[in-house]
Amino acid sequence: MIHIKNGLIHDAVTPEPHRGDILVVAGKIVRMGENLETPEGSQVYDAEGLEVWPGFVDAHTHIGLDGFGVGYEGKDYNETNDICSPQLRAIDGINPMDPSMGMALRAGVTTVCTGPGSANVLGGTFAVIKTFGIRVDDMVVIADAAMKCAFGENPKRCYREKCDSSRMSTAAILRKALFEARDYKARKDAAIGDVFRRPKFDMKMEALIPVLEGDIPLKAHAHQANDIFTAIRIAREFDVGLTLEHVTEGHLIADELAQDGPPVAVGPTLTHASKFELQHKSWDTPAVLARAGCCVSIITDNPVIPQQYLTLCAGLAIRAGMDPFDALQAVTINPAKHIGASYRVGSLEVGKDADVVITSGSPFDVAHEIKAVFVDGKRAV
Repeated sequence: MIHIKNGLIHDAVTPEPHRGDILVVAGKIVRMGENLETPEGSQVYDAEGLEVWPGFVDAHTHIGLDGFGVGYEGKDYNETNDICSPQLRAIDGINPMDPSMGMALRAGVTTVCTGPGSANVLGGTFAVIKTFGIRVDDMVVIADAAMKCAFGENPKRCYREKCDSSRMSTAAILRKALFEARDYKARKDAAIGDVFRRPKFDMKMEALIPVLEGDIPLKAHAHQANDIFTAIRIAREFDVGLTLEHVTEGHLIADELAQDGPPVAVGPTLTHASKFELQHKSWDTPAVLARAGCCVSIITDNPVIPQQYLTLCAGLAIRAGMDPFDALQAVTINPAKHIGASYRVGSLEVGKDADVVITSGSPFDVAHEIKAVFVDGKRAV
């Protein structure tokens, strides 16, 4: 049991912080309030004069798959032999020992959604994990959280000489895979358990069935407005779930996105506009989308931005005009919703995982200091 006392609590649910206590039992928050009695045998952390936050959440990274301080031999975030590889699973490549994990944890980033990069039209499934641990099986929140797909320049660049040199080709490859998976699923369902009538096993098709059944969304890499609309169009055609990743031109189409409704993850913004599709990159984007009514997350796309700078990115969004509470939600409860993990993480509420960050000062100010980090009720920092 842990009793965190006398802190200024930012729960990511109510806009105004409140002073109070948090009681933790078996890794879960069991009580919150003022002047709670300390249960016998509890570990006490006195947060007097300090601020208490939910563990920060990044909805889109490649942490653990793109090694810190290594060359090509340490990079596992892109399969370069097959443009359509939905059967791949991030969980099979994540390295919990990568130094980036410790950097994230020391900065209060306790949950991430990590997975394949954007070289492939279909890259495989992302996993939601905690950043504290040595064995990925023990860190997993959701083993298969979303199916990565990519639009725009990256698939074109990586497969230009093989099979994909235009946005039309990218869309056609994705459609083909979904059509084939839909047919495969129909044949499998029609067999009604008869092994002799079932289609020949196909691992790619099996991996796409959860998308077609609505269990996991397509996680669509899309920077330009036209790519964003193509992702929405295809998701509607196949009646599948969708989250939008990067959304660099989102501020140009904010009202459309608010009307269409998919959650949007904005970033990485703390970088140079290194390709044509990033020419409208702006720190205004998160604020514009939030004001329009979108569910906005701020992301690092680690290693594009180091994982530990997630709250710095939120601070820069605040400086560009984002409401501070919107910015807090953009690195806590909104990304938790985006990745389907809000039932466990993203806010300080009774029943949720005791992922708690204690700071002196605001984490959106570069002068803040992390005093303690708890993950699942265990002191990690």
